Amino acid sequence: MSNYQSMATRQRKWMFYLLAVWVLGAGFTPYQSIFLGLLLGSIVSFYNLSLLQKKTNDFAESVEKNQSARGLGTVSRLAAVALAVIIALRFEEHFHIIAVLIGLMTSYLVIIIDFVMFKSKE
Repeated sequence: MSNYQSMATRQRKWMFYLLAVWVLGAGFTPYQSIFLGLLLGSIVSFYNLSLLQKKTNDFAESVEKNQSARGLGTVSRLAAVALAVIIALRFEEHFHIIAVLIGLMTSYLVIIIDFVMFKSKE
């Protein structure tokens, strides 16, 4: 497995752990709307992370084969974020909007933490 593949697998694993924590928080704490907001944002963030990893892998393969490279799917990732915000605004009684916005940033935090942990082992 290449370094990129192992990195992508680690990041997806950490995102699953984080999603499990949000589910437990929504189920067992009195802060249900906050944890549901974090869960909604993190699910969209996880989708965007997976999509970006797939598109990056496809991009690298096309460059390797000297073919024209396609885009990295920025519009589809922004559309997913817009959908999450619309859902949160439509169902304000269930989702805390600030928590949704924080949840949307979780994949970036996972990427940064994974980078720092991986570089500290070298």
